[in-house]
Amino acid sequence: MPDTRYIAIVDDHTMFRKGLAALINLFPRHEVLFEASDGREMIERLKYQRLPDIILLDVTMPGMDGYETADWLRTHHPDIHVLALSTMESEIAIIKMVRHGAKGYILKDAEPDELKLAFSEVCAKGFFFNDLITRKVMQSITQLVNENSPLNTFVKLSQRELDFIRKACSEKSYQEIAKEMFVSERTVDGYREALFRKLNVSTRVGLVMYAVKNNLVVL
Repeated sequence: MPDTRYIAIVDDHTMFRKGLAALINLFPRHEVLFEASDGREMIERLKYQRLPDIILLDVTMPGMDGYETADWLRTHHPDIHVLALSTMESEIAIIKMVRHGAKGYILKDAEPDELKLAFSEVCAKGFFFNDLITRKVMQSITQLVNENSPLNTFVKLSQRELDFIRKACSEKSYQEIAKEMFVSERTVDGYREALFRKLNVSTRVGLVMYAVKNNLVVL
């Protein structure tokens, strides 16, 4: 009979966190060891608790967020499997969490069976990504490692274009970027399409990968 899998949940939304814990405790041979509202509370709990096999880690939290917390776990407890937990399908959020050490990415509206599968896969194989997340991550990895990719060729950019690319490397919407740049959404759309042509990329992920490869940003 398989051993019990021990889980911890780090999420700043109390009702969601407690509901998720109640659900997981109904799974056979699964037990939630503790809950925490952010990374700092998790660190304190880990000092006194049995170490979990898996930590479900919210991406967006006040204080010590998912990225910083995943980094800390990778350094201090590399044997704990980190599954990012989010409402976002954002390619940038996925890429950043993987770069910071997450071994999988679960959407908060996932079905219970997918959550159980994620626990099983990450313990057996070391990672879990559903089909949607896999497509997004693999596209990004392919762009990053392809030696013939235009991402490996630096193109001279204007200060305005650099400003747009750096903002595009955040999780902000294009509407939010337009407000920060004091331009219309149509102008931002123009920046995006012009850069797609100039850099020979077709997605926002392509812009992010270009910026990373050419040291314009650090994710």
